Amino acid sequence: MLHSYLFPISYAFLSFPFAAMAFTLPFLIVQYRKHGYINKVRAFVLYLFLLYLLNALFLVILPLPSSRHNAVMTGGTMQLLPLNFINDILKETSISAAHPSTYLKLLKERAFLQVIFNVLLTVPFGMILRYYFQAGWKRSVLLSFLLALFFEVTQLTGIYGLYDHPYRVFDVDDLITNTLGGVLGYLAAEWLTGLLPRIEQLDANVDLSTKRVTYTRRGIAFLIDFFFCTILITVCSILRIPAAFWVATGLYFILVPWLTNGLTPGKWLVRIRLTDRGERIALSSLIIRYGLLYWLIFGMNRLLAGSLDTFPDIARGFLGLVVFVMNAWLFIHILIHIFKKDSLLFYEKISKTRYVIM
Repeated sequence: MLHSYLFPISYAFLSFPFAAMAFTLPFLIVQYRKHGYINKVRAFVLYLFLLYLLNALFLVILPLPSSRHNAVMTGGTMQLLPLNFINDILKETSISAAHPSTYLKLLKERAFLQVIFNVLLTVPFGMILRYYFQAGWKRSVLLSFLLALFFEVTQLTGIYGLYDHPYRVFDVDDLITNTLGGVLGYLAAEWLTGLLPRIEQLDANVDLSTKRVTYTRRGIAFLIDFFFCTILITVCSILRIPAAFWVATGLYFILVPWLTNGLTPGKWLVRIRLTDRGERIALSSLIIRYGLLYWLIFGMNRLLAGSLDTFPDIARGFLGLVVFVMNAWLFIHILIHIFKKDSLLFYEKISKTRYVIM
């Protein structure tokens, strides 16, 4: 029986790195937006919660049928009699009420262990609901029930139509025991909060003005802004505006931050803005900063990627060499500053601009 649990757990751990990668971007955005920085305790708890959910899900759905066209289950697909697990235990048990020495055998019997497993399955869920999400007991009971219902519906529907027929029984006792596990976890969280820092006090002594704007944070803002700016470039190209790339990047990265005092949608989302150490960022500072980055460096890449049929071969070759050297230098320049933890790149030093946390 132990092997039947270790099998899905091993798959959950193998899947965790991929789930974590998908989870990281929204996690970072939410943490930056809500708290202004990344707290290690929050990160640890939430990634641990993700690992737990993967384990719980895989324990419920694995092993899968060998074929999508699985056979109909014999004996029905639903068990709707509450507390029927008591009858199952009594049918299978070898203990004798008159002989206390046999009571320990209960710990080795399948029906009893199945009930214990269903209770333990959601204990961590209730603990994290109370400790991290500060849920009250009513919400914890409701969410524990909904999690149990999700597990049972997933089984009943053959993973929502992936399989032709259900491959496990929808059991009302599982709803009861899983919900009970969530309640026990909620009660146990009182002990957990004594061992870990209190979530509501994590930001008590944090001064955001002293925290460095990391390249991770800047990278997320860049990805979001790159997405929106690409749309703007496309619109300018469709409208046949001359020099569409330069016009669009100028509007998005120079005009918009000037009007919003250093903000773009990406920067706003991760709570950073540009400043030149004045009350309001100057238009000239933005022109120097993004003129060097987008109009010169990225602009030459854009020019090289465009149609240069009218250029002599020697001119195209020379431009390609210049762009290659420039890109290689920029890559090394950024890499050095990342390892040195120096947040100011060359175009920021020249323009005297920098990021601050809002």
